[in-house]
Amino acid sequence: TLVATIVSVAVFVTLLFIGCCWLRRRRAQKKYEAAKEECGVTEIPSLKSLQFDWDTLLSATNNFSQENKLGEGGFGEVFQGRLPNGRDIAVKRLSHTSGQGGEEFKNEIMLVAKLQHRNLVRLLGFCLEGGEKLLVYEFVPNKSLDYFFFDPMKSKQLDWPIRYKIISGIARGMLYLHEDSRLRVIHRDLKASNILLDNDMSPKISDFGMARIFRVDQSNASTKRIVGTYGYMSPEYAMHGQFSQKSDVYSFGVLLLEIICGKRNNYYYQSNRGEDLTSYAWKHWRSDAPLDILDPALGESYSRSQVLKCIHISFLCVQEDPANRPTMANIVLALSGQTLSLPVPREPAFFLQREMPNNFMGKDQGYDQITSSSVPLSINEASVTEVYPR
Repeated sequence: TLVATIVSVAVFVTLLFIGCCWLRRRRAQKKYEAAKEECGVTEIPSLKSLQFDWDTLLSATNNFSQENKLGEGGFGEVFQGRLPNGRDIAVKRLSHTSGQGGEEFKNEIMLVAKLQHRNLVRLLGFCLEGGEKLLVYEFVPNKSLDYFFFDPMKSKQLDWPIRYKIISGIARGMLYLHEDSRLRVIHRDLKASNILLDNDMSPKISDFGMARIFRVDQSNASTKRIVGTYGYMSPEYAMHGQFSQKSDVYSFGVLLLEIICGKRNNYYYQSNRGEDLTSYAWKHWRSDAPLDILDPALGESYSRSQVLKCIHISFLCVQEDPANRPTMANIVLALSGQTLSLPVPREPAFFLQREMPNNFMGKDQGYDQITSSSVPLSINEASVTEVYPR
């Protein structure tokens, strides 16, 4: 009888333990499925192969230790990790207060998984467990562009040939997004911190959470809630919520000036000069002293014709009227050295002097509802042949 009682108790305890484990696992699975449904991952069967489990990423990043931390932003933190097969990865761990919700998370997974180009960062997978949202990327060892360009000592490592290589690579990556990929993608947040550099200092465009896909017959769209990074946004987007490929071109122009000058776009504004980088550069262009804006770290090791061409292109990119901005295809052609007539730039948009609209949300602060229209954008055909010495 005693033995039977002990056996019965043991069986009961065992069954109770198994039941508790099953319920715990069931609850965790329900939370996981709910998280997947929130992010729309269940709608895309092909994404199942991209899923990482939490324990793998926890081990890879040494429990997300500070020693493995690569950087931090409004979206959360980025950690370096190493998978069991020895592959290095970068893990973006989204914070719960970042404002990047299920739609943005799904957006980035869908876009980056479908886009393959040497100048785009490669998404390896994602994880949705325990209320966490994690994105796993290829590891790009030389960090981001702003890590170099806005540090007087580090910027000396980037001579003009490297900078020109970076400029050309960003342009090719943006051309792929706009015209050459299976999708027509507007990035909407092109900036120095979203340009990563690999071992060869080749650029890789990252952060597609704010990107939008256009139809083949669609030329622009509008939004009621404006998200992005102040200083890189085109006037029509920041003030009226209208965006297109030409909005990305504007951001590229600002970024191009930053690479040439080695200064942030708001550097002169913050130094109480009351002007942004665009107005500062334009002032020197009008006074026939465009080379005075060059980063002193370059010394004399630069191509005069290439620098002047890049300054010229940057002013065309930041024209106030989107129709007067070039396409990325024209920019790539101009940078590739092919003979191309460039329009004479008009006075660009000096945007920092304006007030921001009430619906500006800032980076990662909201998800916008988009309405599209089909207003064609054209290039200003008035042009002038380059006269820069080679």
